[in-house]
Amino acid sequence: MSGWMWWGLAFMLLGGGSWIGESVRSALKARHTRRLELQRAETERQRALDAASRPPEPVCGCTHHLAKHDKQGTCHERVEAPVEWDADRKPVRFEERPCNCQRYVGPEPLGTVYAPEITDRG
Repeated sequence: MSGWMWWGLAFMLLGGGSWIGESVRSALKARHTRRLELQRAETERQRALDAASRPPEPVCGCTHHLAKHDKQGTCHERVEAPVEWDADRKPVRFEERPCNCQRYVGPEPLGTVYAPEITDRG
């Protein structure tokens, strides 16, 4: 072995090369963290695109669907209402009661319209 190889071997054995391992380790950790951030961002982007392509749900302020309301807007769903509270004013017991929503206030769904295709048969 030549002289520079012995010096290189002695340098590595005495711990002079530990900074190389440390810098590689930190670079790999930073790369891994960045890849996880990119994956999370892509997941959020896809979730936002999916939500944007869905039509609005006809949900009332009482959180019940339009299907639970009649033509006049009265809600026919049953809800759990608190009837008993503890000393800290937290509900302890619930009873099932009709929803007290008076009228549907959510988005009005568009009606389905059928229009035959126009063709020129002249």
